[in-house]
Amino acid sequence: YQFEGAEASFELLIKKELGMHKRFFDLLGFRVIVSKRGGDGQPLSEATIMVRVGDRVEHTAALGNGPVNALDNALRKALEKFYPELKEVELIDYKVRVLSTREGTGATTRVLIESWDGRESWGTVGVSENIIEASWEALLDSIDYKLLKEEERGHR
Repeated sequence: YQFEGAEASFELLIKKELGMHKRFFDLLGFRVIVSKRGGDGQPLSEATIMVRVGDRVEHTAALGNGPVNALDNALRKALEKFYPELKEVELIDYKVRVLSTREGTGATTRVLIESWDGRESWGTVGVSENIIEASWEALLDSIDYKLLKEEERGHR
């Protein structure tokens, strides 16, 4: 897929292919639940995530105004105690594009995320037939890129 607007994901991909990528954490799993009660109520999204940082496992849950926001909140909740600089990161743009229209709701989607930390912005991408997975890939790259840049600056 294309990396236009997602230069951070491209840089991470190159580093992975060259064996120069450091893993700051490992995903052990996640779950997202979207529920709605009553006809007029707002949907509620909850994400549960389990990650390993070094030899510690963090299992957290968080709410959000949608499934991607809930995942973002849960991931930050799990990682900020190890990487407090993630508190600086804001997701400032989120775009979804359908890549294959013939499959209808089963179409492949491309998610672009733009993030900002008060100094610079960067773009990341995820592609999947599952919009949550595509969003997750872009979100992970955003966090990974921030941690990589902090380490390159000598802050890690």
